[in-house]
Amino acid sequence: MTIGEFRASPPDELDGPLLALWWAGQDNWEKAHEIAQDIEGAEGSWVHAYLHRKEGDQSNASYWYGRAGRSAAEGDSEAEWHQIVEELLARR
Repeated sequence: MTIGEFRASPPDELDGPLLALWWAGQDNWEKAHEIAQDIEGAEGSWVHAYLHRKEGDQSNASYWYGRAGRSAAEGDSEAEWHQIVEELLARR
């Protein structure tokens, strides 16, 4: 699945981290965060970190990057969104 196909997917075809990212891509941070809070493991923590970074809460984001086993992202948050989506889609 490409990023374009992912963006066009109905949310009921997605779950977990990808569903949270789909909502984030729709500029619905609240819905994305609600979903991310219930996802365990490194993937969920990575998405959770991204969401707090996008929100501007760097200290909370740093905590979640640590839980995900990743360095805190820098630069454009849209580029990070693409990176996470591409990596998670490749694992499907």
